[in-house]
Amino acid sequence: MAERLTAIVVGGGIAGLASATSLAQAGWAVTVLERAPTFGEVGAGLAITHNGMSALEAIGVGEAVGAAGYETVPAGFQDPGGRWLLRIPDTPDVLATTTIWGIHRQRLHSALRQAAEAADGVELVTGAEVTAVRPGLPAGEPAAVTWQTATGRHTSESGLVVAADGVRSTVRQQLFANARPRYSGSTSWRAVIPDTTASGGRLFQVWGPGTEFGAVRISDREIYWYGYFRHPEGASFDDEPAAARDHFSGWSAQVQAIVAATTADQLMRHDVYHLPGGLGGYVHGRIVMVGDAAHAMLPTVGQGASSALKDGVCVGRLIAAPVADGGDLAAALAAFDQARRPRCRQIARLSAITARFGADLGGGLRQSVRNSLLRLTPAGSLAKAATPIVSWTAP
Repeated sequence: MAERLTAIVVGGGIAGLASATSLAQAGWAVTVLERAPTFGEVGAGLAITHNGMSALEAIGVGEAVGAAGYETVPAGFQDPGGRWLLRIPDTPDVLATTTIWGIHRQRLHSALRQAAEAADGVELVTGAEVTAVRPGLPAGEPAAVTWQTATGRHTSESGLVVAADGVRSTVRQQLFANARPRYSGSTSWRAVIPDTTASGGRLFQVWGPGTEFGAVRISDREIYWYGYFRHPEGASFDDEPAAARDHFSGWSAQVQAIVAATTADQLMRHDVYHLPGGLGGYVHGRIVMVGDAAHAMLPTVGQGASSALKDGVCVGRLIAAPVADGGDLAAALAAFDQARRPRCRQIARLSAITARFGADLGGGLRQSVRNSLLRLTPAGSLAKAATPIVSWTAP
C-alpha cells in the first residue's frame, strides 16, 4: 500500500477545520496545530450565505449547521430613525439567492470540529504555537513546521502546509513579511442576547453616520447583533454597555431595545483589521494560505466565514484530490491560486466599496444623498447583483 500523503494545518478555526476535513476526505493524513489550549471559537454570531452553505454541504456538514442555526432572509436597510431605505422583496427569484443561515460562531466551529474528528486521518493538537516554517519545493524537499508545546519543541516535515492562522498569521509574517494587517478605522460591538420581539427573525441593517448596526436571529431563542463604528484604534470605554447605549441613543426604538437588553457579560468589542488587497499569491513552496491569513477583508458584505469555508473545500478538491490521483503538486497549487485569489479579491473590493458607501460614510448632506440614492435603487436588482458571489458551486 502506498504511503499516505501528509499535510499540516496551522490554525484550528473555521478555515483550518474545513481544510482538514476536506484533505482527509481526499485521503490525506492531517495534523491540525491549534495555538489555544482547547479547540473553540471566540465570537458571537454570523450569517452564512448560499456559497458558504454549499461549501459546508461539500464536506458533509451542511445538515448539522442548518440544524444548529436559523434559516432566514435579509429584510433590507433602514436609516437610524427606523425608516426604510431599501426593502428586499420576498419574491421567489430573490429569495433563491438571499437566503441566509444565522448561527452562533461556536456552534459552527463545533460542527466543523466534529466533522474533523470523525474524518479518517485527522489529528487535532492543541497548545501548539508554531514558531517556524520551511516552505519546501513542490517538486523537491518537503515543507516543515516547528511548534512549541508544554512538552517541548517539535518539528515535522509534510507534503503540504495549510496556513489557516488568521489575520495575525505567524506563517504569513514569516513568508510575506511586507503583508501586514491594517486597522480598518472601525471597531465592532457584538453580542448574542436572549429571544426578543424587537427584530423578528430577518436580518435587518441600519446605516448611520460612521456606523452600521445589524441584527439577525441565530436560533429560536437568540438574536445576534453588531454595531460597527468609526473609532480610534485601541481606545477603550470604562463601561462598554453604557457606551453602546449612548452611541445608539438617538436611533430607532427597535435598535435601542436590542442594545438595552444586552448585559456586560454578553457584550464584546474588537477592533477590525484587514489585509488590503490580500496577498499577491496564496502559494509559497508547499504552503497554501487560506482564510484571513490570505485575504482578511472588511465585514461589510458578510463573506469572511463563507470565503474561509470555500478555501477549505478547495484545498481538498483542487490540491489534495488531484495529487492523491497522481497529479503534479505545483499544478494543483497553481489551480487553487487561480481559482481562489481573483474571487477573494473581488469580494474584498466590494467590501471596501460597501464600507465607504455605508458604515464609513460621515454625517450631514452625505447621509441624505446616499439615503436618497438607496431609496431609488430597485431592491430586486440589488439582491440579484449578489448572485455572482453567493452562487458558488464546489469544484
